[in-house]
Amino acid sequence: MRDAFARAFYEEAKINSKVFMVVADISPASKMANFKQEFPTRFVDVGVAEQTLIGLSAGLALRGFKPFAYTIANFAIYRPFEQVRDDLCYQNLAVTVVGVGGGMSYSSLGGTHHTIEDVCVMGALPNMSVLAPCDPAEVEESVRVAAHHPGPLYLRLGKAGEPNLTANAAPFEFGKLRQIKGGKDVAILSYGPIMKMAGDIALQLESAQGRSTALYSVHTLKPLDHDGIASLLQRFPVVVVIEEHVERGGLGAQVKQVAWDTQARCRLQTFSLKDAFLHVYGSQDDLRRAHGLSVDQIYPVIARP
Repeated sequence: MRDAFARAFYEEAKINSKVFMVVADISPASKMANFKQEFPTRFVDVGVAEQTLIGLSAGLALRGFKPFAYTIANFAIYRPFEQVRDDLCYQNLAVTVVGVGGGMSYSSLGGTHHTIEDVCVMGALPNMSVLAPCDPAEVEESVRVAAHHPGPLYLRLGKAGEPNLTANAAPFEFGKLRQIKGGKDVAILSYGPIMKMAGDIALQLESAQGRSTALYSVHTLKPLDHDGIASLLQRFPVVVVIEEHVERGGLGAQVKQVAWDTQARCRLQTFSLKDAFLHVYGSQDDLRRAHGLSVDQIYPVIARP
């Protein structure tokens, strides 16, 4: 995802002279070298100073520029939260906060580098929009949206090595659900890199049980497509949400609210991270498993009659 972001940003910057890249002691992979070389006056590294990252980006936006504030997700939003809230959201400034390594992508660096509450935290801020693409292709679409978005936007990225999942998906549209795969018995909703796991579960439901399973990318978490979700809750007998985020304030909780408000009668199952800091060391898959998020942990629950 990092390389896809850098490529898409560079292509946008070539045609939009207002675009700036502001980083905090990190560069978006080697692909950003092209942008730095061609447009050195539009690349700023503030060092390990995340409050300055957001404050400087706000100043650029006030002067009519379109800054992308980029660093590891936990440092992009938690350390400078006051600046994100007051400098960006209160003034409704067109700054894209890019958080790389959402969820537990930086698994081996420990809990300080995990970003497991960000959808809830950023979604609670007035004026803030939230995008969480599921693969590199959606990252490129998200960058194009962010470059022209009129207000603050949080772009939640994975890290690297994510496969493309949306080659045959419906068109990408900001604020709308995106169907990746059609079906009629079960609908699985997800976002971010864990979409690969959701797709594997969908295939297992079909191969083992013959249950036609649809897969949807909820890439826009704010504004959420309430009407689209309500439609799925009415159309499908089983709806499943899988996310690499704590339950409170995540997609699952919001889908439950839509289900309550619309008096949905489907079977609704949500799978998220535990409300705990787990002191487990290992790969991203190891940490997901510790939270109960793996194919062999989720599939049996959905497959029950």
